[in-house]
Amino acid sequence: MAKEIPNLVAEARAGSGKGAARQARRDGKVPGIVYGDNKDPVSIAFDFNKLLTKLRAGRFMSTLWNLQVEGQDDVRVICRGVQRDVVKDLPIHIDFMRLRRTSKVNLFIPVEFINEDTCPGLKKGGTLVTVRAEVELIVTAGDIPDHITVDLAGREIGDTIHISDIPLPEGAKPTIDRDFVIANLAAPSALRSEDSEGGEAEAEAAAD
Repeated sequence: MAKEIPNLVAEARAGSGKGAARQARRDGKVPGIVYGDNKDPVSIAFDFNKLLTKLRAGRFMSTLWNLQVEGQDDVRVICRGVQRDVVKDLPIHIDFMRLRRTSKVNLFIPVEFINEDTCPGLKKGGTLVTVRAEVELIVTAGDIPDHITVDLAGREIGDTIHISDIPLPEGAKPTIDRDFVIANLAAPSALRSEDSEGGEAEAEAAAD
């Protein structure tokens, strides 16, 4: 269930400070820095268009990356900040933190629903209402799941699915202590409408 760690290619950047960063931007690059793991910070730079494509694809800051810089060992990193131009909203600087395989990190993990075709509640016309499409979990950097699974088999209209109902990968746990809702099976709209009208009629009768 562990996801494959995608590569992120950068190049070593000579110099540091605002002057070097401005020069990198003039060269069509996005300057960045890698820090953490009790090692010296390393200045890097990314091809602007390639980085922008990855940023726009989504989930950039919740993805563990295998950072590749020519002449250096690959290192696992997670993005900890993207500075953007206040007018154009385009990246102008990016920060990464190094992680070990055993490091614990907070990531948003997508929720996947299975057995929708055999779910009794859905077959009766109910609607699956997703409250959380992804859940923030504390996971081990070397064993990040690509999703958590909600099994809808046997679920009926009116059922509520909590985080405690979902088997989590070993070593993973939610960042929130309470037993929060992931999804629920709502009644068909026609039935909800009838219930609402019935409630109104009862209220009117009681008023009379």
